[in-house]
Amino acid sequence: MDGGNSLNSGDIPRFDSFDGIEAISSGDRRGSERHRTICRIARVQRARDVGLWRVRNISDKGLMLAADIPAAVGEILDISLSEMVTLRGTIVWAERGRYGVAFDAPIDAAALLRGLADEQRAEGYRALRLPVDVEAIVALRDDARPIDLVDISQQGAGFRYDRTLAPGTEIDLVLPGADLRRRALVRWSRGERGGLWFTQQLDRATLESIAALRR
Repeated sequence: MDGGNSLNSGDIPRFDSFDGIEAISSGDRRGSERHRTICRIARVQRARDVGLWRVRNISDKGLMLAADIPAAVGEILDISLSEMVTLRGTIVWAERGRYGVAFDAPIDAAALLRGLADEQRAEGYRALRLPVDVEAIVALRDDARPIDLVDISQQGAGFRYDRTLAPGTEIDLVLPGADLRRRALVRWSRGERGGLWFTQQLDRATLESIAALRR
């Protein structure tokens, strides 16, 4: 940015397609500024909600998000591209489920993407999880009882349960709000805490708004 962190709506592009991590130039709009089209999921924290949104492109000064829930120009977002990388920005334009975000401070987008790729290849990498405090239903062969979810991702969930669930136990999990059932395996269990792995991952759109799961 020229001596500051301000950015107008014309600085965040409206590209409609994405094919991996491909650098593209927008010379007619930004001169030497380069926008990299990416296909990535981000955890987006808003004032009263959090969810998984798509990142469509990124530059040194901003990015474009896509989600099927309403958001307004002027909203401040904390955008986690991984558990180690969080960027803060403000929505500067909104159009049919796409949102242009201006970063509070410029970044080195190319270096950031390289770091994210290295992080994803590292041993122990975990997909982004959403913190939750909701009651779901766990269905066993002969019983159905409430279970408290403490976090959730497309691949699984963490839980608190008043009974011991042995690792390897197969259950059906019924999510609140979404009226959605998923078969899951208990991956680990220590006392009342444990983790589930979904045999069929959740669609990202189901997790765009944790507030929707609380209703």
